[in-house]
Amino acid sequence: MSWGKLLEPDLILGNSILSLTLDVLQKNNLKGLVLDVDETLVPMSAVQASDELKQWVQELRPSVELWLVSNNISQARISRIAESLNLPYILGARKPSRRKLRQAVTAMNIPFEQVAMVGDRLFTDVLAGNRLGMFTILVEPMVDPAKLVRRYPIRTVEVWLSQVLGASLNSR
Repeated sequence: MSWGKLLEPDLILGNSILSLTLDVLQKNNLKGLVLDVDETLVPMSAVQASDELKQWVQELRPSVELWLVSNNISQARISRIAESLNLPYILGARKPSRRKLRQAVTAMNIPFEQVAMVGDRLFTDVLAGNRLGMFTILVEPMVDPAKLVRRYPIRTVEVWLSQVLGASLNSR
């Protein structure tokens, strides 16, 4: 598979994870979600999940399996967020490595193609999910409401480089 295809998400939301609805999941035959944490669920500056995110998890929980898989190695940070959402988690994933993603999906006992890797980064989340044959969903980074200026230079470079490598990053 070409680099362009490996970096191409199956779905680009063009908004935060909160816009990922049960209807979208059902239309794509998804039974499980592996969720990145930092910037996908919570801003890097946040130490706990927002009330909106807790509500979103409660709405999806009866219909889909949910796991958190983070590259972050802070046990204190990731466990606090996972516990506030009452979700299982894995930290230190080293995405785009597939090992910890495989561990989460195996625990769900759902076929890989029915589980989505959801994240805000192309070279970690999307690449890892595509390498495992998962459905991949790219979301916009979660915004810290206290910060007026949103700048994500790493993501900007990732998008540019992905397009140079042939990935189509048009919202679908």
